[in-house]
Amino acid sequence: MLTPAKINLFLRITGRRPDGYHQLDSLFLPISLFDRVVIEVDDSAATAAVALRCNWPELGPHDANLAVRAARLFMEERGLNWRVAIDLHKRIPAGAGLGGGSSDAGAVLRLMAQLAASEPAALAATALRLGADVPFFLDPRPARVGGIGERITYLEGTCRLHLAIGVPPFAVSTAEIYRGLQPDQWSGPSPAILPRILDATSVTRELLVNDLQQVAIARHSTIGEIKVLLQELGAAGVAMSGSGGAVFGIFADQVQAGVAAQRAAARMPTVRFLTAQTV
Repeated sequence: MLTPAKINLFLRITGRRPDGYHQLDSLFLPISLFDRVVIEVDDSAATAAVALRCNWPELGPHDANLAVRAARLFMEERGLNWRVAIDLHKRIPAGAGLGGGSSDAGAVLRLMAQLAASEPAALAATALRLGADVPFFLDPRPARVGGIGERITYLEGTCRLHLAIGVPPFAVSTAEIYRGLQPDQWSGPSPAILPRILDATSVTRELLVNDLQQVAIARHSTIGEIKVLLQELGAAGVAMSGSGGAVFGIFADQVQAGVAAQRAAARMPTVRFLTAQTV
């Protein structure tokens, strides 16, 4: 199963619950950058077990991998003793605010639900236990997301965005960014009425608000430098995705996005620049 990355066209904080979780108003858009997840299951095992094969060994301990945690939680909640082998081929940069780990976890939940003949609707609560972005990846389509990630409203219009994306050479800690966020930096729900067609001409700078961006740039100046560079190269709009550090620029078409990515890479060789479009 191919698992898409996402960008947050906007990410606005609307409050914080008593348990410390921040509430948001965000527009999640899946993009054409994919990991691939394959699972094999032995349902005759005496005890539950999960093994992971991944082309990126530097991702760290398997116990911390969201795909592994998703498989374990699915079995725990349903009393299953399966032996699960996950083959994960990653292309989505880790720790960049592009949702790669959450997308992998969502794919594992969907695949295991198919094998267990489980109702897809029952996966939402499981997904939310894994992380705020995971529920979106149970059905990754352009959507307005609220609450702590559990309120999902799919867009009725069309989305045609061509992107150049800059990924800095470090991972950004989501927890650290949220810890640094102050209430006076919460902008509340977006007042903007979304256009029926999201493209380079209809996405305004006023729409591209990310309340986490200021905190992330204060800790990692490279994020701000990528943002300025993409603006100089002609992006119609630029914003950071999620808690960072990936920054996306919106261009009129795929060719312009590609040219911008090439020029940006020449000027910032330590940053990975790639192109994608909404899917």
